[in-house]
Amino acid sequence: MNWDTPSPHILPVRPAAGDIDGLQHTNNAVYVRWCELAGWSHSEALGLDLADYQRLDRAMAIQRAEYDYLLPTGAGDELLLGTWLCATDGRLAMERRFQLLRAADGATVMRGRWQLVCIDIASGKPRRMPPEFCAAYLPAVVTAPAAD
Repeated sequence: MNWDTPSPHILPVRPAAGDIDGLQHTNNAVYVRWCELAGWSHSEALGLDLADYQRLDRAMAIQRAEYDYLLPTGAGDELLLGTWLCATDGRLAMERRFQLLRAADGATVMRGRWQLVCIDIASGKPRRMPPEFCAAYLPAVVTAPAAD
């Protein structure tokens, strides 16, 4: 597969009949939902789940999201959604990127990017990442190509 950055965390996905819109391709909102699932799957693989977020009263919240829809997909297409942590200041901010590939031909059908900020869950205000976040996330940060 032609990944933008090596060694992604991969979530296999497949559009179901209910994911298809009136234009007969996967609705864009479905890609957003898949990115959320992939982000959580990656976080859990790195050792942090929702229970940890709640226990620590901290979360990495999406401050900005961008999605580039490049090619349509349809019901039953086998897709691979890769995600990476690509940048961090080690204190408050982090960037997560996504790339969705069609398994049959390796074509990139969507790219996404989230700017994340660590927040205090109770107040919603920005707060420094706790040591547990730094220990799990910082070693996973990779160098990604410059964004378009």
